[in-house]
Order: sequence, then C-alpha cells, then structure tokens
Amino acid sequence: GYPFNPCLTEAQYKEMEEKVSSTLSGLGGELKGTFYPLTGMSKEVQQKLIDDHFLFKEGDRFLQAANACRFWPTGR
Repeated sequence: GYPFNPCLTEAQYKEMEEKVSSTLSGLGGELKGTFYPLTGMSKEVQQKLIDDHFLFKEGDRFLQAANACRFWPTGR
C-alpha cells in the first residue's frame, strides 16, 4: 500500500504513475481512454483538461493546503 498523498515520496509517485498508466493502457472497449501524464504535457492540452474539469489548476490552494503538491508534477 501507499501512504496518503502528503506523505508520498518522489519514488512512490513515479511508481504509482507507472502502475496506473500500465493498467489503464490495458483497458479496451468502452473503458478505453487516454492517460495524460503532466510531465511533458503541452499547455494547450493542460488548459483543455482544466476547462473540462479533469485537471486541477496548478497552484490550487486546496491542494497546497493539503501538502499535495510535493514533487509537482512528478508522478502525475
């Protein structure tokens, strides 16, 4: 298992991202979709995901208050 978000290490973020992306890439049919890692994401794609409410805006005060922005954007 993993600790809550504020307690994760950078290595744990990377490990979880790999597990999630590999699992999602195996989905097919109506469950098939696209995984968008933040690292390397274009500003246009990032803004579209924010506008569509799939992505928090960077610097979200609630995420910062929860200490959930450590190692940003690694593993996300």
